[in-house]
Formats: sequence, structure tokens, C-alpha cells
Amino acid sequence: MTFGQHVLAFAKELVVVVIGAVIVASLLRGFVGQMFLIPSSSMENTLLINDRVAVEKISSVKRGEVVVFADPGGWLSGPAPAERGPVGRALEFVGVLPDTGTEHLIKRVIGLPGDEVICCDDKGRITVNGQALDESGYLYRAADGTQVAPSEIPFDVVVPADRMFVMGDHRNNSRDSRCHLNDERSGGPKGLNGFVSLDLVVGRGFAVVWPLSSASRLRIPATFDTVPPGKKPAPAQPQIDAGPEASC
Repeated sequence: MTFGQHVLAFAKELVVVVIGAVIVASLLRGFVGQMFLIPSSSMENTLLINDRVAVEKISSVKRGEVVVFADPGGWLSGPAPAERGPVGRALEFVGVLPDTGTEHLIKRVIGLPGDEVICCDDKGRITVNGQALDESGYLYRAADGTQVAPSEIPFDVVVPADRMFVMGDHRNNSRDSRCHLNDERSGGPKGLNGFVSLDLVVGRGFAVVWPLSSASRLRIPATFDTVPPGKKPAPAQPQIDAGPEASC
């Protein structure tokens, strides 16, 4: 075999290897895991703006998890991140760079189908199925150490079937489930848009991977371990008791 034939054979093998690697990376991104870029302050101080979060797509949704989900409709606001060039978009597609798409949000799961979530008890705590949550380990704290209240918006809801109730850890800066309990959208009852369909969940955030100064595991807080199951089967439609404040 001549030198030119060797070079040609090597080039063909390299192309096959590169294509195979791209296919594997794309499959992993589509079905196993993916990175996302945090665009807002709604999950501070658990997640900071521009943190890179690794998301796995295999396990089912649990209370207390931080999850990425597609916009249920009208949840997103604020400026879109800068668009990447062709190379950046290609690397994002195969999972090398984090997803900067504006169609996803990241929040903490507070209630699952059938759960009654209330704000608040006589001590100002969120309760789930009658169990008060100790949220001191993840709610936002200001530089002076002051922690935000679990919620300034009162509500009493029962999560409908196949949906979840989510909140950001920076409760004063998060347009989450509380802010959509008065939404009226065609094709559904009032407030349904405040409960995210489980079909919209992309996956569970399990670690902050960049920057290294923020690298950490995203664990389920221990307070969710003692939450009992809902007392009744999940209703087909949400049960909502909330005032005009639930339209933030």
C-alpha cells in the first residue's frame, strides 16, 4: 500500500470514529444526561447565574429535587442569552457545551400528584400533606444572613394528576407555581398552568459542575424524607384556594 493509500485509509477511519463519537454523544444527551446553563437568580443561592448544571434523565421525579422542565406556557420572562455561533451550537447539540436555550426552567419540586401544599402554617412554613418543611438549608440568604420567607403569597392547593408544584429557592425572585394559580388559559381550568406537567420534565439536576468554586452535589433536603403521602388520590383538576397575590 502506498503512502497516499495509508493516508486515505487513516482519514476514512478518523471520519468513522468522529461520526460514531457524535452519535454516541447525541444519544447520551437525548436519553441519559445533559448540561444546562443557569440564566437567572430564581434558584439562588443553590444555583447562581451562569452555573453549569449536569442533569440526568433516567430517574423519576421526587419531592425536593431540582428539576429542569420545558416552559408550561407564559412562565419565562427576561432577556434571552446571547446566541452561539455555528461551532458553539454544534458543541451544544452533542452535549459538550451546556444548553443555553430559553425554553427551559429550573425549580425545586415541592409537591407531587395528590399532595396538598399550603402556605403557610402559624410559624410561616410551607406544609406538604400536613408536614411542615424546614427550608432553612436552601432558601436564599442575603449577604447579611437574612433569609427570605418561604412565601409571601398565601395559598392552599392540591396537585392534580400527572403534575407537580414547583418553587424557586429565591422565593422573592422566582415566578414559579405560586405566580400562575390565577392563570386562565384556553383548554383548561383556572390555575392549571401553575402545575407543571410531568411530561415536560427534562431531568433532575444532580450536580453543579462549573465553575469549580461552585461545584457541588444537588441532594434532596432531609426535610422531604418525612413528608407523608397525599391523603386522597390525585384529582383530575387542581384544587386551588389563592387570592389575587398569586399572579406575580
